[in-house]
Amino acid sequence: MSDLLRAPAEIKYAEELDWLESVDDGPKPFSWRLSPKMVRLFVLGSERSDGLDREIYQKWFGDRSFVERSIVTLASDRGLLLIGDPGTGKSWLAELLSAAISRNSTLVVQGTAGTTEDHIKYSWNVSMVIAKGQSRESMIPSPIMTAMETGSIGRFEELTRSTSDVQDALISLLSEKYVSVPELESGGSDNIVFAKPGFSIIATANSRDRGVNDLSSALKRRFNFVRIPVMTNKKSEAEIVRFRTEELLRRHSIELEVPPTLLDVLLQSFADLRASAAAAGSDDEKLESALSTAEQIGVLEDAVLHSNFFGERTLTARSLASSLVGSLARREPEDLAILNKYLHGVVEPRSKEQGGSWPEFLEGGRDAIATLS
Repeated sequence: MSDLLRAPAEIKYAEELDWLESVDDGPKPFSWRLSPKMVRLFVLGSERSDGLDREIYQKWFGDRSFVERSIVTLASDRGLLLIGDPGTGKSWLAELLSAAISRNSTLVVQGTAGTTEDHIKYSWNVSMVIAKGQSRESMIPSPIMTAMETGSIGRFEELTRSTSDVQDALISLLSEKYVSVPELESGGSDNIVFAKPGFSIIATANSRDRGVNDLSSALKRRFNFVRIPVMTNKKSEAEIVRFRTEELLRRHSIELEVPPTLLDVLLQSFADLRASAAAAGSDDEKLESALSTAEQIGVLEDAVLHSNFFGERTLTARSLASSLVGSLARREPEDLAILNKYLHGVVEPRSKEQGGSWPEFLEGGRDAIATLS
């Protein structure tokens, strides 16, 4: 695993999944590798009441009901659509569920304007077709078709980014549970690929992409929707940020401590900016950033890496402020003006009243804005 830039969940947590499978005596739907209770436990972590001989760490932080409804949906014949703002953990939850259920989270189609029906059905190995003609051997199955043939979970990222033709093709897959291959000779079963029990699709959609390629009512009926909200609970958000940052430090073999006081400054800053965005009267008065937990993690990772490579190997409020401004100022001059207003209207009074890390954070933010202006 050390030679992989980013190991999928089934490899990263292989030992844990093996152990869960060995002690799992619950009923398993179809070809599932773990029972629904064990899938939930793998995603949300174990508790004392579970009576396990080892601790299973929490990997996704959010409402328990979202995970349970997702698992129940995948045990039915309906697809699962995880929808929410950017950075709310939709893709990570989809990956964890696929890893726990199928031990394969890599059967993924990325939805873009360039995604075609071939990406969700099949294409052809041209050289083999020229040499031997069209056959099952010369066919290249899509990740979704592979999931159908193996009774696994297929994933479709950013569904609303794909065109209506692709979405219409997905309706057929979810309804009929087979793919016709008209290029092959009819009369047998070779020209039809049937889905095996256990096959399902987890799709994700960005709620900010509404209007790009709206889902048809026919496609919506074939999905159960699970809406993932932006994390607002400070305690849970702190756990997510700390969890992800510790992973980063281990991956880079960095020995650098994140002081709890600076984590509080980061969390409070995002809470302040979210409140300001909620009270804004127009989009011009809001940061372009969604201010998600994922972006919070990105700000902290940037500050940690900068401090390790170019600083004094210790995280400071100044470096944190510089990273926050650099990460969130995407439009110029609109975002810089919003951040400058925040520093003068909120951080400056707080630094005088509370002291601590806030004065240095204020100074670092001002310097970063001056550099970018």
